[in-house]
Amino acid sequence: MSGGFPLERLRNIGIIAHIDAGKTTLTERLLYYTGKTYKIGAVDDGTAVMDWMEQEKKRGITITAAATTCEWQEHRINVIDTPGHVDFTAEVERSLRVLDGGVVVFDAVAGVEPQSETVWRQADRYRVPRICFVNKMDRIGADFNRCLRMIEVRLHSAPVPIQVPMGSEASFQGVIDLIMGRAIIFSDDPDKSPVEVDIPEEYKEKFSLYRERMIERIAENDDEVMMSYLGGGKVTPIELKEALRRATISGKLIPVLCGSALRNKGVLLLLDAIIDYLPSPLDIPPVKGVDYKRGVEVYREAKDDAPLTALAFKVVSDPFVGRLVYFRVYSGKVKAGAQIYNATKGQRERIGRLLQMHANRREEIAVARAGEIVAALGLKSTFTGDTLLGHAETILLEPIPFPEPVISVAIEPRTKQDQDRMGEAIKRLEEEDPTFILMYNEDTGQTIISGMGELHLEVLVERLLKEFGVQAKVGKPEVAYKETITASVKSEGRFIKQFGGKGQYGHVRIDLEPRERGSGFEFVSKLRGGTIPKEYIPAVEAGIREALTSGPVAGYPVIDLKARLYDGSFHEVDSSEVAFRAAGSIALKDGVMRANPVLLEPVVRLEVVTPDQFLSDIIGDLSSRRGRIEGIDSHGDTRTIHCFIPLAETFGYATHIRSLSQGRASHSMEFYRYEELSPQMAQGVIARAKGRY
Repeated sequence: MSGGFPLERLRNIGIIAHIDAGKTTLTERLLYYTGKTYKIGAVDDGTAVMDWMEQEKKRGITITAAATTCEWQEHRINVIDTPGHVDFTAEVERSLRVLDGGVVVFDAVAGVEPQSETVWRQADRYRVPRICFVNKMDRIGADFNRCLRMIEVRLHSAPVPIQVPMGSEASFQGVIDLIMGRAIIFSDDPDKSPVEVDIPEEYKEKFSLYRERMIERIAENDDEVMMSYLGGGKVTPIELKEALRRATISGKLIPVLCGSALRNKGVLLLLDAIIDYLPSPLDIPPVKGVDYKRGVEVYREAKDDAPLTALAFKVVSDPFVGRLVYFRVYSGKVKAGAQIYNATKGQRERIGRLLQMHANRREEIAVARAGEIVAALGLKSTFTGDTLLGHAETILLEPIPFPEPVISVAIEPRTKQDQDRMGEAIKRLEEEDPTFILMYNEDTGQTIISGMGELHLEVLVERLLKEFGVQAKVGKPEVAYKETITASVKSEGRFIKQFGGKGQYGHVRIDLEPRERGSGFEFVSKLRGGTIPKEYIPAVEAGIREALTSGPVAGYPVIDLKARLYDGSFHEVDSSEVAFRAAGSIALKDGVMRANPVLLEPVVRLEVVTPDQFLSDIIGDLSSRRGRIEGIDSHGDTRTIHCFIPLAETFGYATHIRSLSQGRASHSMEFYRYEELSPQMAQGVIARAKGRY
């Protein structure tokens, strides 16, 4: 049981999509129709329940993933409305890590957009079963079939429409339910239920064609339906639903629905589909962890009577109740006031109060059971990605990976009081957002904050100034460059100090070699015999990692290399962890200097949608910004340009593209990868980094 509901009647789902596809609008309708709210919130008016932050209301976008709970058809649905803007992709990452299913929303006009691809890949990585909702069917240019083709081709998936629209744009009036064989007509009044009627004569041919295709698709992935289909027997709606549910949960098929969330059309049918096709905690594989004492993989099933295993996935500084930690209970149960064990930190913690969240409102509960997503007060040492256990357990769940920041800004507090206030504020923001990173530049005395994009930093700075009341001078955003090596080298680090009595002795030899772009840093120990005692190896790795924070070219972090510790020596009396940490750092710095280091710059994938008449001007502008055009798609009289462009060339691009296209072109971008900077461009970056202009 989970909060009075059997586990098979629980759904943990996320609403995910590209920005402006209508996620929050859809979520508001889900809450209204399930009786969670009594008035439909609107994003444009700033009244959306799920967009509760001041910055969200001001910009009309979702910035932080908001969780809520509602009930439908005797099922409980835990919903997380995630951001669509690429700068807040970490919110999507951590939400998908703990969810069982997803509703992917597409704009019927734009189809699959860049951030749609990003969230789809994230869902693939966590094997999250999903259904699709093609939204905005009433907009000019809406094209359901084009959306289906794009899902199939660009997302390499197997979409199966279980509805087809009756009309589109202004004539969109309802859908044909391919499983039940009925037409459903929508009303413009949100309080009037859709009307089920016989399929009109003009749609019968379309119905037969699409239903046949749907049954073929399901039969290909389900033996039971295949037997009925080949035997010439009639496949019943119940058989189709059960088979489609199995295929959806296994990730073989993706059911597709359509409607218009803003006009309240198709939302009730989507709620039914969430219950019918998305998994309960019992339908997904048991969560996998590692027993860190025995070094073996272990699994935990979603059962209340199993040992407690939970994962913290979000930390929020709530202005009313304090520090909230959101976590997913995978197995077991936990009561308010209970003592638990944070296996990641190796510390015991006490849960104060347990809360069921509804955006920024909350309801106190006594116990959290397997399968539930809740928030807790009182967990002072728990952070995003930490594993929470019962006392006798020794399991670590896989942590949540987050991308590296790509843009930085210098911020200087005006007074000593502001400096203290900023230190406290930044600490709280770092707890909330793992992609927000703080560095202190000792050469310039500046505090540098880094994030995932211009908007991300803008929101963070705004929160520092307004929410936390910090008075500070803020610099212009700058690209977060990186450094890497292009050759393999052997390197040696010696740290030998003598202070009269006991000295310090650490000596290591390492191999350095470049790795594939985006693969990060790897440390391996290949020591033989007892050349260096085992207890000093972690100190060597720590010293190497420390040295990676500042490279020899321009002081930027060093990435994408492998360090192999293969030899060294120690002193029986003078060796220490401090000495080996220093030796590792020396070896790394010396090796990187000799391994032909180069500068890397972040490159983004840019997509521009423009009327045909502005195409040549926009392409010319992109070329002047070092953009690489990958392809151009046509849809009616609009063109979609696919391009890779250095992040440094995109500052202020939103304003520039508006002036180039009389405000009619739109664009979206997402981080792609780091690429080597040309020697000519690198010289300018190095000069600026060293303060020479």
